[in-house]
Amino acid sequence: MGSTVWDEQIAAAYDRTTAGLFEPAVLDPAVDCLAGLARGGRVLEFAVGTGRVALPLSARGVEVHGIELSPPMAEQLRAKPGADAVPVTIGDMTCTRVPGKFTLVYLVRNTIMNVTTQEEQVAVFANAAAHLVAGGCFVVELIVPQLRRVPPGEAARVFSLEPDHVGIETFDDVVGQIAWSHHWFSVDGCLLQHSAPYRYVWPSELDLMAQLAGFRLRDRWADWEESPFTSESAEHVSFYEKLRQDAA
Repeated sequence: MGSTVWDEQIAAAYDRTTAGLFEPAVLDPAVDCLAGLARGGRVLEFAVGTGRVALPLSARGVEVHGIELSPPMAEQLRAKPGADAVPVTIGDMTCTRVPGKFTLVYLVRNTIMNVTTQEEQVAVFANAAAHLVAGGCFVVELIVPQLRRVPPGEAARVFSLEPDHVGIETFDDVVGQIAWSHHWFSVDGCLLQHSAPYRYVWPSELDLMAQLAGFRLRDRWADWEESPFTSESAEHVSFYEKLRQDAA
């Protein structure tokens, strides 16, 4: 199935439809954590998008680079103040290379699931390892698959029911771990509908992908504020340390 690419319509509305993610209470803990992990070195964001994380991290004095598959999303970033300090390479995070080495690579907000085959998700880890110095860190923020919330005999669940957003998740291929996320947004008085597939990943599977690329799991939190990760956690932030210089 390959990777999901956001088009011009979605890119233009993206910041407004995800406004809650820009709130300081949500964004600041992530930026604080990543700034500390950078250790004064160069940082690379996979799927940099419109710069929600990269721009405030750059404003902290961190050298941030980005890879983005969607040109319209990158254009939204480039139109923002401070974007000149965040070079963006258009390409696929499974294989696109940015020159030089980095102390930190990060991938936030479930974006590894936009890569919809297991083979290509493994390639994301390999590409992160290829960019990192030994001892460098790859950070992945990801939901825990919510199949337990789907009633027996059903294949879908409503995950958002707000005046300006209705979201429905359908589990279309449990064997291949393929689901679809369907959204209806109210934007400037117009209805914006968007559906896209994703491949959900269990934490244990993510850890195996990391091992194949020469990483070890250093830590896992339930959120950016270091809450303990438990069997009841709905999401996690996982920190992988590169062990081998030759991992690629």
